[in-house]
Amino acid sequence: MRRQETSELPEGQTDFGFRRVPEAEKAPLVRGVFDRVARRYDLMNDLMSGGIHRWWKAEMIAWLAPRPEQVLLDVAGGTGDIASRALQRLDPRKGGRVIVCDVNRQMLELGRARAIDDGILAGIEWLCADAEALPLADCSVDLYTIAFGLRNVTHIEHALAEARRVLKPGGRFLCLEFAPAIGPRLAPLYDLYSFRVLPVIGRLVAGDRDAYTYLAESIRRFPAQDALCELIEGAGLERARFRNLTGGVAALHSAWRL
Repeated sequence: MRRQETSELPEGQTDFGFRRVPEAEKAPLVRGVFDRVARRYDLMNDLMSGGIHRWWKAEMIAWLAPRPEQVLLDVAGGTGDIASRALQRLDPRKGGRVIVCDVNRQMLELGRARAIDDGILAGIEWLCADAEALPLADCSVDLYTIAFGLRNVTHIEHALAEARRVLKPGGRFLCLEFAPAIGPRLAPLYDLYSFRVLPVIGRLVAGDRDAYTYLAESIRRFPAQDALCELIEGAGLERARFRNLTGGVAALHSAWRL
């Protein structure tokens, strides 16, 4: 099943996977998805990617290259995967810290508990908030990351505008996200896995087939790499560019607030 092209949506409607829903309904629907799979979310990431998501996230931090004194805002940070990697390069004694922001409180609670179990007590904050309305001051963070979260917001352009607003001049934006289309040779196998195998794994491991059907559909509805660069620059961020990972299954998008 190839990606369905997104035609212009009627006013007040948006995509939730392949469904069209009123804009006001998307955020509760997305929260419901992550509420249901929160406890098995990290395990599912390992299973459905064969563990390769760990390499993608390592590449994200390597390209971000945080400095010890910087403040990183990790939006859609969930259980703290990106935060734990970034903290290895930040130094709370010099003011370095990570703010993990997610709209899903259950995911944050799991992340906080895991951080405490791992002895991570300094340099990390947990913030329950919406990517489209961040409760942070203008020009307050050095770095902004979002991994596998941008396609779940209701208005991508609003989330990108908020990213620019909270970044300091010279601040860095980095987005890791699945790409909607890959090469023609891999496409049939990718579709078979996405729409046949992945939902079955979701049902068996997380007890929720629909959540992982939504995952596959939401990827196909997400803008392609060049189109996302245009959206990023349209929000006022500059020098947008991308790097494909694993043959274009995922992509890293980078930009700056200048």
